[in-house]
Amino acid sequence: MKELIAFYKQNITNYKEESAKVKSKLLLSSLLRLAVFLLAGFGVYFFIGNTKAVMAVILLAIVLFVFLVSRHSDLQYVYHKFIALIKINEIEIDVLHRKFHNLPDGEEFADPLHFYSQDVDLFGKGSFYQYSNRTALEQGSEELANQFTANDIDNIAQKQNAVKELASKPKWRQEFAAIATLVKAEVSYKTIVSWMQKHTAFIPSFMRFVPTVFTVITVLLFVLYFLGFISGFFVAGWFFIGLLVTGTYFKKVSKLAADMGKIQSTFQQYQKLIVAIEDVEFTSDLLKEKRAVVVTDGKKTSAVLHEFSRILGALDQRNNMIFGFLGNGFLLWDVHQSYKIENWIKLYGHLVQDWFSVIAFFDAYNSLGNFAFNNPSYVYPTIAAKGKVLQVKNAAHPLLDPAKSIKNDITINNAEFFIVTGANMAGKSTFLRTVSLQIVMANMGLPVCGTSAEYSPIKLITSMRTTDSLTDDESYFFSELKRLKFIVDEIQNDRYFIVLDEILKGTNSTDKAIGSRKFVEKLVASQSTGIIATHDLSLCKAADELPGVKNHYFDAEIINNELHFDYKFKDGICKNMNASFLLKKMQIVD
Repeated sequence: MKELIAFYKQNITNYKEESAKVKSKLLLSSLLRLAVFLLAGFGVYFFIGNTKAVMAVILLAIVLFVFLVSRHSDLQYVYHKFIALIKINEIEIDVLHRKFHNLPDGEEFADPLHFYSQDVDLFGKGSFYQYSNRTALEQGSEELANQFTANDIDNIAQKQNAVKELASKPKWRQEFAAIATLVKAEVSYKTIVSWMQKHTAFIPSFMRFVPTVFTVITVLLFVLYFLGFISGFFVAGWFFIGLLVTGTYFKKVSKLAADMGKIQSTFQQYQKLIVAIEDVEFTSDLLKEKRAVVVTDGKKTSAVLHEFSRILGALDQRNNMIFGFLGNGFLLWDVHQSYKIENWIKLYGHLVQDWFSVIAFFDAYNSLGNFAFNNPSYVYPTIAAKGKVLQVKNAAHPLLDPAKSIKNDITINNAEFFIVTGANMAGKSTFLRTVSLQIVMANMGLPVCGTSAEYSPIKLITSMRTTDSLTDDESYFFSELKRLKFIVDEIQNDRYFIVLDEILKGTNSTDKAIGSRKFVEKLVASQSTGIIATHDLSLCKAADELPGVKNHYFDAEIINNELHFDYKFKDGICKNMNASFLLKKMQIVD
């Protein structure tokens, strides 16, 4: 941990120094723009009465000012990226100190009907998502949530290799994340994709050549005017013809410009993200596969997006009153840029969704690589087609402080079912969530909290936090029955690791004991693998009568009138319960 904190602190120091240098350049850039403005004003004043000279000064000033504004914008972007990099490293230091409850918690992705997300603290305050998520894009956050909930056991080795490789590239990950942080989209990526698919072109195809011809004639007229061959009336007349042509499309161009203005920043920033992907060589198959979507033998995607961003920026110049007025009159600016935008959409619009998906993938997988980088002591499970479903030495929950958490060994074979008993607060529920999260993490390709791990891929399904539904007029007991029915139906179709915590809580003790026993018998008969935690010691008899069922427990001891837990996972049946002791200790009963 000390090495990680030192790494992040050094990054902060470096980026603060770089940001200070850029800030000085920004000040100089502002002074240069002011100087150009003052010199232009002086030039107009000095040449007043000389129309040609005044026009030359104004045109030169406009060109210089546009150049300086563009340069200033580039410097601002670099400065803000350094600020983002500083923030990224500060966050990592906070998380290493277990301060992460201010980060996005993914509550919007919570689904009580999912196979396991409701039960294992995947989303919400203090969740694994909040702890590990570093996505900066809306689509990236969705992709990460999809990775958490996919329950996908395919290609785990490929996922592991991808996570390992990204973990080994902290500088690249942070650069990518900083660029993604600066994406300030006015509309969602879904809206952009939909707009691209539905847009109907309104600029006729012959307009591909008209603005170019018109511009050439404009230049020729200006040359003739400055040489004294024609009067200014010819130039003015040509100017008004240009305004008439562009005015024909004014309403539709304005609508296009408004739509494009909302997505221009997104494409500019996404182009930079694509460049970051193109500029790195990956060795793992999954990352190479994703990179190949934006890197082909033909034109680079970054170049295509840069071209589009440039066209959008050019159309945006219409909002500059002076340039917009002169540009449309002399260059048919709006028509020319609108045609180029529509032609780009025709050529590449159908690929935008794929490009966005690749960017979202890297945004999400950066979080996984960052998690692995921040936990170098974790191990990648060895994947085995058969054998032990899960065997982890010194397993612990990743959200618990490693300095305080108690580690346990876990070994569970295929078609084995553990019955876990124990006193209240002895660690049963934490153990269930630890095992569940080990499986979720393993399926995602993440390293797990342990010193060694072997895993035979299996999907996860749980029933630990069933709730009643007032909206559906549904009792707690009926909700739980529906959940158990869901589990029974699912295990007919696929292989699952089943985790249950105190089932049938909504009925009386005798009925619960009978029902729980029959349910366990059904699971064992189906050759299922899993764990059930219970306070019902009668259920432990199943270990003597059913194959593959084993008893384990977490103990509690009362020493010097104080309750003590060792949180160790043990073989056998718990003998010590603590409810009565706690009632007396807290003076609830005598």
